[in-house]
Amino acid sequence: MNGLTRRRPGAAAAAVQRLLCRRRALLAWLLLAACGLLAGCGTLTLPSTPAGGPTGGAAASSPQRGGNALYMKAKGGYPSLAPLLKRVTPAVVNVAVISDVSLEDQAFLTDPAFRQFLEQLDIEPPDPEELRQRQSVGSGVIVDGRRGLVLTNAHVIEDARDITVTLKDRRSFKAQLIGRDVGTDIAVLQMMPVDTPRVPFANSNDLEVGDFVLAIGNPFGLGQTVTSGIVSAVGRTGIADDSLGELIQTDASINPGNSGGPLIDLAGRIVGINTALIGPSGGNVGIGFAVPGNRVLRAMRRIVGGR
Repeated sequence: MNGLTRRRPGAAAAAVQRLLCRRRALLAWLLLAACGLLAGCGTLTLPSTPAGGPTGGAAASSPQRGGNALYMKAKGGYPSLAPLLKRVTPAVVNVAVISDVSLEDQAFLTDPAFRQFLEQLDIEPPDPEELRQRQSVGSGVIVDGRRGLVLTNAHVIEDARDITVTLKDRRSFKAQLIGRDVGTDIAVLQMMPVDTPRVPFANSNDLEVGDFVLAIGNPFGLGQTVTSGIVSAVGRTGIADDSLGELIQTDASINPGNSGGPLIDLAGRIVGINTALIGPSGGNVGIGFAVPGNRVLRAMRRIVGGR
């Protein structure tokens, strides 16, 4: 048989059965490991001011000891991040922006050949000095509900003349821009005070490749959405012509509309603000970026100042 060994049907079936048993054992081991990981996260004691990175005045409430209350499904007793997200997601908002865009930025409108083509079709060429209204959406996170302070990306509110912040419970409020920091792509908005959970900042210097993270935002304007992944790299540079400095890279899905939303660790703390992605058609392929939380805090304090 050309050196080939033919297996009897009975032997093949036994081999398949052994393979299935191994796969079941592996899956059981992974599930037990996940249970241990999630339960172990709940026993962490979070420092109110981590070394090398303050929490921005937010009292970092420690998860309840035992872990099960935060990371186990109440009905069923299996691992779930739902209890954690119930604490965090009320502070995550959708940001809708209306801005005026000058048509003179569109080079083809001043192209004589294009304007002649429109005239041949009896279409009046638009005036390059005319302003057109543009609507865009992004995300944000409430960092101080009592003062109505919201963090988002600077590029989300660029040229904005009208900003609307919508909470998870669908309440909407007008907001105004306090200030922005282009170097970190961070902007601070202010709306009327609201009663929302205060999400603390983690020390982003402690992030390591392999840490689990959650991205929360408003992709494609669909509404609040949560995706999960790991930290793929830290200190990533060369993104957006290197204008944003060192970034966190993650494979948690970040899509258009996610900009300005928080990147959360499994203790429910902000480790970064989602800001950019790399994709062939503007969609997610598992390469997203967030501004590290420590840099965000420094920028926010510069913007807010003595307010």
